[in-house]
Formats: sequence, C-alpha cells, structure tokens
Amino acid sequence: MLASALLMELRSIVPEDKIWEEATHDSLGNGGNITIYPTTEEEIVNTVKFANDNKKKIVITGNGTKRGFGGTAPNYDIVLSLTNYKGIVEHTVGDMTVTVKAGTTFQELQDYLHGFSQQMPLDPALPGEATIGGIIGANDSGPKRLRYGSARDMVIGLKVIYPDGKILRAGGKVVKNVAGYDMNKLYIGSMGTLGVISEITMKLRPVPSYESLLLVSFPSGEVEQIQKLVKTILDTTLEPVSLELLNPALSKLLTGVEEYTLATAFEDVKDSVHSQEETFKDLLPVELSHQLLTGKEVTSFWQQFSHLRPSGAGTYERTGVNTEASVKIGVKNMDVADIVKKASLLADLYNVNVIAHGGLGHGVCHIHLKGLPEDIYSALTSLRDTAHTVNGYAIFTHLPLEMRSKQEVWGEKQSSHFLFEGIKRKVDPKKTLNDKRFVGGI
Repeated sequence: MLASALLMELRSIVPEDKIWEEATHDSLGNGGNITIYPTTEEEIVNTVKFANDNKKKIVITGNGTKRGFGGTAPNYDIVLSLTNYKGIVEHTVGDMTVTVKAGTTFQELQDYLHGFSQQMPLDPALPGEATIGGIIGANDSGPKRLRYGSARDMVIGLKVIYPDGKILRAGGKVVKNVAGYDMNKLYIGSMGTLGVISEITMKLRPVPSYESLLLVSFPSGEVEQIQKLVKTILDTTLEPVSLELLNPALSKLLTGVEEYTLATAFEDVKDSVHSQEETFKDLLPVELSHQLLTGKEVTSFWQQFSHLRPSGAGTYERTGVNTEASVKIGVKNMDVADIVKKASLLADLYNVNVIAHGGLGHGVCHIHLKGLPEDIYSALTSLRDTAHTVNGYAIFTHLPLEMRSKQEVWGEKQSSHFLFEGIKRKVDPKKTLNDKRFVGGI
C-alpha cells in the first residue's frame, strides 16, 4: 500500500487533524513517514487494530528520548505518538496512588503531585521530556534506585492495548493487590513489544521534608578504598538514598572537583538527616575530604545529573566526533567501582570522552561516550568484555542506527530466550508493535 493510500485508510479511523504526514528519518532510525497523535483510547485501539489487520508495522513513541535504544529498522509504516495522550486519570490522595495516561511526562506528574506533598519516587533521565509510558516500557531508574527501586517496583496496575485491539487490565488500583500472578512485570521493560501501555497506576511516597548530599572525594582513586568505605556505610544503620560513584570527568562537570567522588544522599525529616550526616562524617578516613550540599544546591545537582544521557528527541543527525553512545551495565554492587574506573581509562585508550557513574548500593552503572564511530565501537566492545569478566551484563541504551545494526544491543541470547519468543508469538504473532526493539530481535 502506497503512503497516500495508507493515509486515506487512516483518515477513516482517526481524525485528520491527528495524522501528520512527516518524515522522521535520521541517524537514529525508529521513525516513519506517517505519525498519529491520538488523544483518546478509542483512537489508539483503532490505529493498532488497523495496523494489525493490514500487516503494517507500528513504532510506539512518546517524546522520542529513547529512539536510540534498540531496533534495527530505519522506519516503520506508522509512528504512534502518545505525546498528546496525557493527564491524570485518578489520584487517591489517602491511599497514595495515582493513575496517569502514558504520554504524561515525568516532570508534569511530579509537578502535579507536589501540590499534595507527594511524589513518584523515581529519578529517571530527562524528566522534562521522558514520558511515564516510556519510563515504564524501558524500566528506567536513577541513582535513588538504592532506596526506592526501579519503575518495576512502583507500578501496581496497567492498562495495555493489544495489537488486535483488545484491552487488558493488569494488577489493580490498590497497593495490597496479592491475588494471582503479577502480570504487570510482563510489560514493564518490554520496550512496547507486547502492547501499547496506555494507563499506569503507581504507588506514591511523601515528598521528604529535608534532603542533603555528601560528596566524598578519593584523590588516589583506589578501588579498594572506595569499596571499604561503602561496605562500612552499608553495615551501619544509615539509610542513604544513593551511593553513586562519579568518575573524575563527571565529578568535574557537576562539582568542579576532578576526582572519583561518592555522592551520598539522605532524605527524611531535618533532624534525622542531620543525625545521619554526622554519623557519616565520623566514618570517613581523615585523608578524605567531603562537601555538603543542601537546599537548592541539591536540587541543582540532581537536575544537572538527570540530563547526562543523550536524548533521541527531535531530529538527530550527529555524526563524526559528535557521535554519542550510552551503556547500561549491571554487576554486583561492589564491582561498580571497578567498572567505573575501567570505563574512565577508555578515554585515553580510544580517544573518546567518557562520563561514568554507578550505584554501589544497587550495581547499575551508566557510561556515556562521545567520539568517532570507530572509536566508540572499540570502547563498547571493551565495556561489554569488562562486564562479562565479573559475570555482569551490558546493554547499549543509545546508539545511532548504523552502529545498532552492527552490535547486538542486548548482548547474547540467554537460554531462556525461547520463553520471550513464545510470549511475543502469542500476543503479537504478526509482529505489529515495535518489531525488533527487544532482546534477540523480538
């Protein structure tokens, strides 16, 4: 079917003012010639059912921050953008739960909740652009995962639209929902390959009345010294929200100090935070210096931190020395220090810019690279090999399409891969939704 004919068909099921004939072709791929911006559930259902019935491929997107994550298709038949499908569906203040439409950005949700002294306790990248649906679809999280967990830990209910147009509700709207299988887990982190997540119900937390951030510098950069301090902290009654290690390049960017730096955050009532600060300071060896941030300084630090990751939003034509890549590495929590240090060494080894950080409480590292494509390719290979030496994994969360076509973004297939294939085959046999965006080309 030609594009013009496809447009004619789509106009019979979706209002014309919500269909844009626009090319979204660039170096990231995952685009298309026709974009639909639904504002109702019915329009989403009609679109996916039409595509499924007519063997058309759909790529689901919000603001496009994760367009460089997964997928080897330059273009799909239809881009289904949920950017206009946004808003609060239900907010039960007393139960501390909220149901929100998938196209709502993280910052929009937080701004709304702060009016009730509540928050969604996540700290994903690019909060002003990233939508709740995208965050849930990728199971995103940040440094505060140590205390609050990932997106998977926040969701108590989902509404999912299958390729055949059927609507499924998983979970519920109350926190104590224990009957049967937790079907939410099937869709969280599945990159939109099983259905269109249209609504999400999440549990909330109170906004902390006080927060602070202690930045400890390690002039020698010795892995053993960093690990020893973190083990000591974890063996106490302290309850840090983050234990994020920054490499020197990132530390210089955020703090002005070009040394390995441990960012330890505390959130609670003011007296409790101050008590934990003093206990923390007593644990520090005399040779280590520290800096205490409070109030707006803490807010500014985390705002800068949240914009480290490359964004796939908008037109993306960066090439040559401006080629960007991001890697997510998961290891045992104490191995984070070694990963961050080895990642930093790649700067001189492959002539790339490297900023790296990782949580010594939860074991997830993020490395962001910038340089020539061939140099980045070599650095990515090295990072994956390094992760494998400590029985970890490496996922490439942002790469130009050409490089994704040459690299296995998710790593080697695991023995359990046939289970993923079976679920995809059952739910989406025609591979209508986000084809090849997930593990093993699913």
